[in-house]
Amino acid sequence: MIALIVLGSLVVFAAAYMFYGGFLSRQVKLDNSRVTPAVEINDGVDFVPAKANLLMGQHFSAIAAAGPIVGPVAAGLVYGWVPALMWIILGSIFIGGVHDFSSLVASIRHRGASIAQVVRENMSRTSYILFLCFIWLTLVYVIIAFADLTANTFRTTVKGEAFGPGVAASSALYLLAGVVMGLLLKLRAPLKLTTAIFVPLVLFIVWLGPNMPSVVLEALASLSAKQWDMILLGYCFLASVLPMWLLLQPRGYLGGWLLYLMLAAGLIGALGGEAISWIMNLPAEKTIALTYPAFGSGAAKPLTGGVVPLMWPFLFITVACGACSGFHGIVSSGTTSKQLACETDARKVGYGAMLLEGLVAVLALTTVMILPKGTTGNPDMLYAEGIARYLGLLGLPVKTGLAFALLAFSTFVYDTLDVCTRLARYIFQELAGLKGVIGGLVATAVTLLAPLGFFLLVDRADAWRVAWNIFGASNQLLASLTLMAVAVWLAATGRRVFYVVIPMLFMMAMAMWSLAVQVWPFVIRLIAQSTMDSNLMIVGVAGLILLSLSVLLLAEAVRFLMGKRGKTAKPEPAGAGADRAKVRQQAGD
Repeated sequence: MIALIVLGSLVVFAAAYMFYGGFLSRQVKLDNSRVTPAVEINDGVDFVPAKANLLMGQHFSAIAAAGPIVGPVAAGLVYGWVPALMWIILGSIFIGGVHDFSSLVASIRHRGASIAQVVRENMSRTSYILFLCFIWLTLVYVIIAFADLTANTFRTTVKGEAFGPGVAASSALYLLAGVVMGLLLKLRAPLKLTTAIFVPLVLFIVWLGPNMPSVVLEALASLSAKQWDMILLGYCFLASVLPMWLLLQPRGYLGGWLLYLMLAAGLIGALGGEAISWIMNLPAEKTIALTYPAFGSGAAKPLTGGVVPLMWPFLFITVACGACSGFHGIVSSGTTSKQLACETDARKVGYGAMLLEGLVAVLALTTVMILPKGTTGNPDMLYAEGIARYLGLLGLPVKTGLAFALLAFSTFVYDTLDVCTRLARYIFQELAGLKGVIGGLVATAVTLLAPLGFFLLVDRADAWRVAWNIFGASNQLLASLTLMAVAVWLAATGRRVFYVVIPMLFMMAMAMWSLAVQVWPFVIRLIAQSTMDSNLMIVGVAGLILLSLSVLLLAEAVRFLMGKRGKTAKPEPAGAGADRAKVRQQAGD
């Protein structure tokens, strides 16, 4: 049964890429005669043309991270696997994929500008300022949620055995390997050769981390989750100001390979697990079979405790990145658009990567399908244990399988953390008018002060649980606002907008509904002048700010579009006949 579900998902995603991806490409008229910003500017720091495959790996690992793992597992635990599966597939194809692709194209048509700059050029300065504020707040929540997820991964224990310190050691070695690979690529080392060296090296690092000298592992084990939070914020600072070629691109590329390996492990377990379990007559605890309820579980809400929330609208914000993510649009328009060598690569990198992330989410959901009814626990560990069971079918020891899955999980988060901090730095620099190296350092420091304050205020080891629901809601709301900006640009250039407006309206309704539900207890206590804990205060204040910004932005968009009624649209000029040999050379082909 699990095999049929995964095969069906693969077929649907492949058909969507071929037909709906082609439809989207025709709507925006992708044209390789246009010189992309990466080729035109090519400053060697932010604008760097990249091969499609290299960029695909970096972009995929940046957008995927832990979101399509934590979200689908958490949603599947509460609502059952069928609702989560349906939303992952439909959301990835018709909302998330459209969002990622269209924001990437909008950015390259605006010389690699952020989506906020697209708003500025097509709407008003007020809209631009509001959008910058919304993006920056959302990115801060991304940093909070994923930094603390990683910190807790480094503290993981399974049946009394500490796996976290070994994962932390492997993570440090993995980052070092990324830097060395970046230096070699800068010295013109062939990509195929460095791939052949560093991908096996990363697998060796998976084994080496848990087998480091005991004095190293004990030192790492002595660090608390909050201390790890501080270390990770320090990493974010350094990684976000280093040149992209030194860490972001090579580490993202290696992270992409880990994602591919995780996909392979998930596919092996999902497609052949039930048959192998029957043939090998495995004991019950090792058997791969569909055992979890299709609808609901009766389990408590896994992220924050308490009663199970209504499926509408919380299913959508819980799955989050597994179907649609506003963060993806910031990546597409913030770093990916500055590396796209040819316009037609946008379909593969933008739309294709989101469908691949949808597959990651489906495979993550299969690790819920094999759980007993009523299971609860941290999504990262449930996922890692599921992958370890899949790898066990190939004879890999459980300890090694867990170490591999947990390292992969943490590396996915690294890919998001430094990209997210870099993007937040760009946004804050745009907002505050800061320029140059000093301006970048100041913007990065200010951005990281907010997560630092959150970690100090929230009095619990797993602070990410407090942030997840507000993160999911703000993330989905950002996606709807990005689609709104794209719709305005398309309308201004005389193109059809229905395929972005319908997803925009749906995501905006779900996100604002969920934000309103989360903010309501804060409002009630505020009116009654009752006492409240810091957790409720943080969620309430952040939720009210996000709701207010979104309403103001929506009003600005309506005002702008009403003012455009009856006016003649100005279509974009055709491509100027780019020198394709130059494009290939700049991309390193």
